[in-house]
Amino acid sequence: MPEHLPTDATLTVAGLSESQLLGRIFPRLTVPEPTGGPEAATYLLLGPGDDAAIVAAPDGRSVLSIDTQVADQDFRLQWNNGYRTTGYDVGWKAAAQNLSDINAMGARATSLVVSLTMPPETLVRWVEDFADGLVAGIRGLGARACAVAGGDLGRGRELAVSVAILGTLDGKEPVLRSGARPGDTVALAGTVGRAAAGLALLESDVRVGDLTAEQRSLMDTQCRPQPPLAAGPLAREAGATAMMDISDGLVRDGNRMAAASHGVLNLDAAALKELAAALLPASELLGADPMSWVLGGGEDHGLLATFPAGAQLPPGFTAIGSVEAPAPTESTGVTIAGRPADAVGWDHFAD
Repeated sequence: MPEHLPTDATLTVAGLSESQLLGRIFPRLTVPEPTGGPEAATYLLLGPGDDAAIVAAPDGRSVLSIDTQVADQDFRLQWNNGYRTTGYDVGWKAAAQNLSDINAMGARATSLVVSLTMPPETLVRWVEDFADGLVAGIRGLGARACAVAGGDLGRGRELAVSVAILGTLDGKEPVLRSGARPGDTVALAGTVGRAAAGLALLESDVRVGDLTAEQRSLMDTQCRPQPPLAAGPLAREAGATAMMDISDGLVRDGNRMAAASHGVLNLDAAALKELAAALLPASELLGADPMSWVLGGGEDHGLLATFPAGAQLPPGFTAIGSVEAPAPTESTGVTIAGRPADAVGWDHFAD
């Protein structure tokens, strides 16, 4: 490296041309064997380097979704408890939240493109870590067919990441939010409340170095979610009648499914208490009600699904309630043991 350039530890994106920065990123975006090898190559016909990527769609249909993360809105670079969000964290989370949307349709991800907007003072090392985290998320979460097809770099006042993702239905029908019917079993795959508990720890005055391993694991769920990607296609094969990703909270997202299906999701109080018990390491430390995290916390990216009454639930799913028809004077929504649930959940424009 020429002497007039800063070392890698202090080099910012302003110190490189776009082509130089891309030259550092592209080699990191190849998903290696075994999870991104020949299977991914089946769909990605032309990757980064041209004006656009080319992705095969053998099914004749593509499942498409997009998500955005903005600094100080969806994450903080520096949290109150001292934790610093790494590029790896943001890359992993970008992969996780988008893969989860494809999963919620009963589909498999095939490719994604990423747009990264950065202030000029952003460290190049942070951008490289982001690329590493994005690929690690794809590989670590088991998205075997997914490849990074390309993207865009831009300069702006805020650090922002947008990922658009494509998926395949493998010739099967998608599972929508609108298919739940009275008598169906409501089931959960993955977790709820852990990411919200982790967020509370990040925002707390308890220094990150003073947290126990259990408390750190809750924080890790917020920074690097673990959506159950195998569960989506399994639910579709098992005859799931409705399904969606829980990104904004069990009650808020459950209300969306209930409205789309013109029904009521009546959740079991005992099942919810069991979920809340797993959050005691954080709730006891912070003096918080763990049930508020279970009902209102998002970003675990678990799956909420419904199955015909009496059907055997696929591996990874746990029954947490049932679907009921609303009474003539009632509206659709989520209830707990027959009583309306009032948890708010996450709203990008209200919170």
